[in-house]
Amino acid sequence: MSYKEVYAGWQADPEAFWMKAAEAIDWIKAPSKALWDDDAPLYEWFKDAQVNTCYNAVDRHVEAGNGDRVAIIYDSPVTGQKSKTTYAELQEQVAALAGGLAAKGVVAGDRVVIYMPMVPEALVAMLACVRIGAIHSVVFGGFAANELAVRIDDATPKAIIAGSCGIEPGHIVEYKPLLDGAIDLATHKPEFSVIFQRPQCEAELGPQDIEWHELQEGVPPAPCVAVSGDHPA
Repeated sequence: MSYKEVYAGWQADPEAFWMKAAEAIDWIKAPSKALWDDDAPLYEWFKDAQVNTCYNAVDRHVEAGNGDRVAIIYDSPVTGQKSKTTYAELQEQVAALAGGLAAKGVVAGDRVVIYMPMVPEALVAMLACVRIGAIHSVVFGGFAANELAVRIDDATPKAIIAGSCGIEPGHIVEYKPLLDGAIDLATHKPEFSVIFQRPQCEAELGPQDIEWHELQEGVPPAPCVAVSGDHPA
């Protein structure tokens, strides 16, 4: 089917077009319709459905027999580090981190700020939040303390997930002092921070900090939580 034909199909019946498109998603509870326009121009989509985006992004591929296929290719021109993560490995990593967050009291609807460098663990953190229905706000790693503080006050997160450092050409940016400064400046104080220690610069942890792997020790992996079809993820 050509683009012109697809576009004409949407024009002829937008509701039917998007309900057909929605069949590509694995719903826990399928939507009864695509668009709610009762409060136009504020529109809502698939809001009576139940779904989990982490399940659609990860778990269903494992269940379909594609667990050995590569989900993430990491190739850092700065550190020279390369790795590949399969869907099965990703599912295990995400469920473990999500279980750790859940054990610390993070539930559906809570916010989590993610302040990470561009490493695979940043994706794991995002998917872990989505898995348990938490709403994640990604802040570019290395942002100044005052800029991070603004985003903390905006999101009012229960937790922050951060890397110990970022690696730029020719120098290392320590994230922990920036994170601590941001929390000092912010009116809202998160309950705890999860720190992913990178070997290039390990951070000194404070009383409100817990190390990435330590968070996951001794807790069961988290299942996917059903959220409404209009969940922020």
